[in-house]
Amino acid sequence: MNPLLYPADTDLPYTVTDADKAALAGAIDIDELTELALTLGNIPSQSGLEAQAADFVYDWLDNEGFTPRKVGAVPHRPNVIGEYGGHGLGKNLLFTAHLDTESPSTDEYTNLHKYRAATLANPEWTRCWLQDGQFHGFPISNDRGPMSCFLMAAKALKRAGINLDGKLYLTACPGEIGPEPIESSAGIDFMGKDIGAHYLFHHGGVAPDFAIAAEGCDWGVTWQGNGYALFRIQILGEGVFTPILQADQDVEKHPNPIYQLGKVIDALHQWTLAYESANVLTTPGGESVPKVQIDALKAGDPVTFGAGTDVCSLYIEVGLTAAQTVNEVYHQLNRVLFDLNLSGYHLEPVVVRHGFKADDQMVAPLVKSLCGATQTVKGHPIELANPVYSSMWRDHNVFNMHRIPAVTSGFPRWRPTPQDLVDSALIYALTALAVCGKAG
Repeated sequence: MNPLLYPADTDLPYTVTDADKAALAGAIDIDELTELALTLGNIPSQSGLEAQAADFVYDWLDNEGFTPRKVGAVPHRPNVIGEYGGHGLGKNLLFTAHLDTESPSTDEYTNLHKYRAATLANPEWTRCWLQDGQFHGFPISNDRGPMSCFLMAAKALKRAGINLDGKLYLTACPGEIGPEPIESSAGIDFMGKDIGAHYLFHHGGVAPDFAIAAEGCDWGVTWQGNGYALFRIQILGEGVFTPILQADQDVEKHPNPIYQLGKVIDALHQWTLAYESANVLTTPGGESVPKVQIDALKAGDPVTFGAGTDVCSLYIEVGLTAAQTVNEVYHQLNRVLFDLNLSGYHLEPVVVRHGFKADDQMVAPLVKSLCGATQTVKGHPIELANPVYSSMWRDHNVFNMHRIPAVTSGFPRWRPTPQDLVDSALIYALTALAVCGKAG
């Protein structure tokens, strides 16, 4: 185990025995787990279209005797919740993973402005397969492979005849990838995270003492994560009918605000470099770096061209560590724009999600359980995850937001093998047993 990740005096509800380890290892079948991951991964499940994958998970939980239920803000995007254990007074552990997978839009014109043809043609957006001993396909990597692992972990506990003192929640959520309701795409049909784990926590009938967001972490662990804010910067100018336009040699004097993008982007880039280095958050739970990127531009209308535009909108994504708030960033960006002497501008955060971290003492029993399980299965102690995994949004943020100590941890993010999935399932099963305890 790695004593640096938790206090030496951290107690566990249950000490896993060698007999427990052997029984659980023998209860996980590599072919069965491979088939589950491929079957679930090959169900189309773009954000907004998770219903078929949710139905599959529900039916699997039902067939295996995990008493599933669906809880959703809308019927076609439910959270699926199964349960195991709860035979005594032990601690409760919740596993979660998301049903949706990143993929291009179903709208061809959205894709035209976002993706190259070769990117759109990549079969890994929607298909999963086994090749040269490795899984291919984004749905398995993110996130139905880790989901398959904790489903199989629960089945292994049941197959091995190990009843749990506390309760184990098995949850599959929509919307973690996105989208976000913005502008013309506003409303519940475009909601992402709010109808996933966040909705599950409030309406799913769960009372976890600890939570694990099962996602690829290259066998690492972290109990903090970044949020983000998407700021819309509207550069204001004047649309002038093209035949009467008198263009000045000085580009900054052009009335069309699109022509001011150069100095705005230069200033934002310099601010980005300073912001990212000044706001690195390093704690016992990991290292978070708040990255920044311009994600989109909108200006004018090509259908009604001929007079430029009054407004040019730039959308900049700003990472927020668990130590930051959106108002701090607003004032920094406002200063950058104010100093540019623009003809006019408007700054507004159109999406805000803060980052969160678990209390180091409160999360220690869960971390110690993962450490012991990883040592048993992989033969080495677990390490802190690479900063990339503690510098993004994952659904452990939802539980840490609500003071439920939560981590994210899982198998290799890129090209996992069937054995990786077996090892991950066993780690999850051993962790659940250590946290929830064995019922007498």
